[in-house]
Amino acid sequence: MIKLQNWVIEQDKKVVVVFEGRDSAGKGGAIRRITEYINPRHFKIVALDIPTEDERKQWFFQRYINRLPKPGEIVFFDRSWYNRAVVEPVNGFCTQEEYEIFMTQVNNFEQMLVQSDTHLLKIYFSISKEEQAKRFKDIKNNPLKRWKITPVDEKAQELWDDYTDYKKKMFESTTTDHAPWKIIEANKKSYARLEAIKYILENIPYKE
Repeated sequence: MIKLQNWVIEQDKKVVVVFEGRDSAGKGGAIRRITEYINPRHFKIVALDIPTEDERKQWFFQRYINRLPKPGEIVFFDRSWYNRAVVEPVNGFCTQEEYEIFMTQVNNFEQMLVQSDTHLLKIYFSISKEEQAKRFKDIKNNPLKRWKITPVDEKAQELWDDYTDYKKKMFESTTTDHAPWKIIEANKKSYARLEAIKYILENIPYKE
């Protein structure tokens, strides 16, 4: 990862790594391990909160565009614009029309990114319903982690099948030649983290 980052810096490359997955799938933990030893001045971790009133009135992708990498930088998205593909429609945070507009625009948006000399990787951490329930229980029982549980998390098990339906539609519609999805089995955290690192190293054409 250090060699990859040095190449990004020296060659003024731009890299975006999108991490998606169900609540408690391990996205944040994986990003922390991936970035543990690289130079913090040349990467960003983006985990956006709910949009502001102004952001709601903007083009949906605008607030993500504002956080894309400058030359020589890697940006890791801990959840991304794909909130609108799964989390938002499942929980009623967007209208059906807004969802459909997103699905017609996202592939073109990503193609523009890639054509603008940005390396884009999309990683999905997949966990079982049983594993998610176990992790929620562990989080709730740990006073240092309890803050992580949100109202959306509380409903995740109840809405499991709805998440699954929208997730399948997302994979079917947004797996493209220029930006395919990498699905990683994430029930075992150490395996998922290593697979994510391996995928990044194999798909960013860095040179020593």
